[in-house]
Amino acid sequence: MPLSTPRPAVQGWRDHDAQARTLPGMSLGRIPLTSDSSDASRLWNLGVRRAELDVPVDLAEAGQAADRSAIDRLCLVRDLTARAVQIDWDLRLPPDRADHLWKVLSHLHPPRTIAGLADPETALHAWRTRHYLCKLVWRQGPGFLQIRDRRWGDLRRFTADDPRYPAAVARLDRGVRPADIPHDILEELTAEHLVLRTDGLAWWLPYRVSRWLQEAMAV
Repeated sequence: MPLSTPRPAVQGWRDHDAQARTLPGMSLGRIPLTSDSSDASRLWNLGVRRAELDVPVDLAEAGQAADRSAIDRLCLVRDLTARAVQIDWDLRLPPDRADHLWKVLSHLHPPRTIAGLADPETALHAWRTRHYLCKLVWRQGPGFLQIRDRRWGDLRRFTADDPRYPAAVARLDRGVRPADIPHDILEELTAEHLVLRTDGLAWWLPYRVSRWLQEAMAV
């Protein structure tokens, strides 16, 4: 039986600019979410170009309900990042993994705050100044799946032609129990920092880009 968690929501606006958001008709108010794959496209179609999450993404809190809540919100941040929507969100990290985790998540739109780091301002500055669209993306072609990763300062490209990979990625997309993914695939994706592991869930980090900054062949 699925766990019951508070229904998440965002505040939405039609423009990124703080001054423009105060103009009549720019606010879309509080928009409840369904916590499924339709949320980001629905917000985009409503005209949302800036969104504010209702609560922090908390990866420091233990428990199944906390894991599900954090992954649901990370899914939204990832999928809105792919659409170049500006997201106001806050991140809490477990102190023992914080130095690594913020870099793993650095392909996402930068958060407002990070809790759990000894020096959060340095990490936030690096995240904000080095962030750009398409930093960690994936695509699926005929008979293969390819990931391009620039989080570490160089281009790392992975191509998989094993037909089990697309099925695994489809299950990992919203967060799934590790036991539901073939062990060898999960271990390989985790070793390449393409999957985020919480206590109870494994989640797919890359996004399928929706808005290219330059010609696709250059990306």
